[in-house]
Amino acid sequence: MNKIVILNRKKIQLYAVIAAVVILAGAYIGWQQTKPAMAPAGAEAAKQVLHMTTGEFTAQADGKKLETYLFYPGTVVAKKGVPVELRISGINGQSHPFVIEGLDIKGSISKGKTTVVSFTPKEAGIYSIVCQTHADPQTGGPMVGYLVVQ
Repeated sequence: MNKIVILNRKKIQLYAVIAAVVILAGAYIGWQQTKPAMAPAGAEAAKQVLHMTTGEFTAQADGKKLETYLFYPGTVVAKKGVPVELRISGINGQSHPFVIEGLDIKGSISKGKTTVVSFTPKEAGIYSIVCQTHADPQTGGPMVGYLVVQ
């Protein structure tokens, strides 16, 4: 048994419109999924919270104990003109007094505590976070981290 389907002009137009809607909806959904996440309005003025820790590596070489200190991660990134809250947690070493060169920011990190410094970077650039206790190889350094302001 063969069936013959007869389509009139109105049915063809209806099917064409349905197909176009399905194609456009699929394209829109795919486009929405590839867009980067957008921050809500007013979020740009919210503070940026950046985290670092102090770390220590020790090793034995030729019967001699070697140690070096570092900031982890070694680099954090902030946006120019947006308030920053930099939180540095002390994991190793008793005390790490530090400066952020070029920003006139000073502080001290203690083992088992978190030091918080707040500021708003005015200029883009790369700023060194330097531990004053571990500034050279004789003291387990240099212990340097970087703040990149974009």
